[in-house]
Amino acid sequence: MPNNISIKNRQISSKYPPYVIAEVSANHNGSIDRALEIIKAASDAGVDAVKIQTYTPDTMTIDATTSDFMIEDGLWKGRTLYDLYAEAHTPFEWTGRIFEYAESLGLTLFSSPFDETAVDLLASLGAPAYKVASFELVDLPLIAYIAKQKKPMLMSTGMASLQEVGDAIETAKQNGCDEIALFHCISSYPTPIDQANINAIDLLKREFDVEVGLSDHTIGNFASIVATGVGATLIEKHFTLSRDDGGVDSAFSLEPDEMQSLVRDTRAAFTALGDGKFSRQPAEESNKIFRRSLYFVEDLAEGETISSEHVRRIRPGFGMSPKYYDQVIGMKLSKAVKRGDRVTRDVLAET
Repeated sequence: MPNNISIKNRQISSKYPPYVIAEVSANHNGSIDRALEIIKAASDAGVDAVKIQTYTPDTMTIDATTSDFMIEDGLWKGRTLYDLYAEAHTPFEWTGRIFEYAESLGLTLFSSPFDETAVDLLASLGAPAYKVASFELVDLPLIAYIAKQKKPMLMSTGMASLQEVGDAIETAKQNGCDEIALFHCISSYPTPIDQANINAIDLLKREFDVEVGLSDHTIGNFASIVATGVGATLIEKHFTLSRDDGGVDSAFSLEPDEMQSLVRDTRAAFTALGDGKFSRQPAEESNKIFRRSLYFVEDLAEGETISSEHVRRIRPGFGMSPKYYDQVIGMKLSKAVKRGDRVTRDVLAET
């Protein structure tokens, strides 16, 4: 069994529907009011938690224009790292108000810190958990620092090798964190659906004996629903008010009605999994009568010998089971029967 993990008394395990997290990321588009609107919309959609990101451009990188610091492909091609993070970051001075607002809604909120100053800020605000982004999974000193807060840690595994994932988990454990979950993640924005590799969730569970979810960057909800079907216990999706509003993450973010569908559909998928036992379900009971059974198809007198022309295996299912057909053929009747009577033991003479 994976290690126990809960965030603000919400247990995360295969016994419960997936823990759905709405990622605000850069979708605030530089406005705290918009950030608060997104949080309210996520709450209305029924998510379990909202996540933000805590960094500044200077804690992420340096302001440089050499080729090392230029983005060459993807949505952000042609921009410098510093320029991207300057636009995308959530200012530290917003963080307290954001936490207070989420608390007023009764909504769990936590963040991905990207350096020690961010961890300190989040700790001062009572963050109930910490997320480690895929790109920071190899920053073992940061992971060690987060782990010392002794709060649940959720770690994304995009681009990582199993060795790197193992190193991150071991570092967290050695520094005091005993509640760890992983996100299977493909760090491509958006992720092509044919590269989602959902079956890796089971591999991560077996390899590391922790709860495993999906940080989903595909378009739409299909991958998240499939992931629920293979045992993902957490689902994270980027969230915005409207993709038409633009922003660095908007293209692969869900809108409110889509997030509501994600919550509903992953819970439905979880419910559909059932307990795994092979047993007749209550909804089937009323249809049991329409199974096949043995019926007489001719009028017969007491004492007659039953032949194959006298009995058929037909619907409904009130007679003896078809498995007794060969035994019934050749037996004598203990009393007369009519066409349409059930074959039952009490009409069969003892041999």
